[in-house]
Amino acid sequence: MSENNQVAVVTGGARGIGLAIGQWFLAHGYNVALLDWDAATLSQTESALALPDRVLTLHCDVSQPDSVDAAKSAVLARWGRVDALVNNAGVAVFKPALETSFAEWRHVLGVNLDGTFVCSQAFGAVMQAQRSGSIVNIASISGIRASTLRVAYGTSKAAIMHLTKQYAVELGNYGVRVNAICPGPVETEMAKLVHSVAIRSDYHDVIPLGRYGTVEEMAQLVGFLCSREASYVNGQCIANDGGFDAAGVGIPTFRRTAGINAVGDAH
Repeated sequence: MSENNQVAVVTGGARGIGLAIGQWFLAHGYNVALLDWDAATLSQTESALALPDRVLTLHCDVSQPDSVDAAKSAVLARWGRVDALVNNAGVAVFKPALETSFAEWRHVLGVNLDGTFVCSQAFGAVMQAQRSGSIVNIASISGIRASTLRVAYGTSKAAIMHLTKQYAVELGNYGVRVNAICPGPVETEMAKLVHSVAIRSDYHDVIPLGRYGTVEEMAQLVGFLCSREASYVNGQCIANDGGFDAAGVGIPTFRRTAGINAVGDAH
């Protein structure tokens, strides 16, 4: 199957990481369906891409099975197959745990976790019938290591990581690979709005590479996982985080003085 005949479905594809992923697929010859609940931004993205023969934009609420089924029908009606699904759609509520309402909890879990399940059920069935395909779920470093203000978000992403493995075990029997990436802080428009100078400085201190990731760096890893080059990679959750998780707690002062030959007791 030539890449020129392949079809990728990206949820949350109107902006940010999702749009960058869609653009990676387009650059590699795929036809692309972008699903998003934000109809206005989706329309702007469709106009900006200006590739009506290769891009299908679909207003879709990934947490609702009927909405996802309608999107699946539209994709199959246009191209007749699905070779890659990227479950990128997500929301977050940043509040202290005891101030997070049940409605907020359900909203985050509904979009992030239920949406990944619903889309994987719908498009995974297409791939199973084809006996080929790749699913990549966008989890988060917050699913690996706990942090403040993320009781719903972090829990949803941790659950996505395990869900990834469940699907990998079952769909692997049909030649369908399922993996996840766990981004660290990424330079998106949302991050620019909600991350203060102090927060950005803190991240720079504890990330060994000393910077945020880019949406293109996230897209490149997703693209690799969907490619033939990753044909034996299945059931993996890969942190794309500049070393944030590897650094653990991290003591910035130690890192900054690592080039100095200091000798002392470690406790």
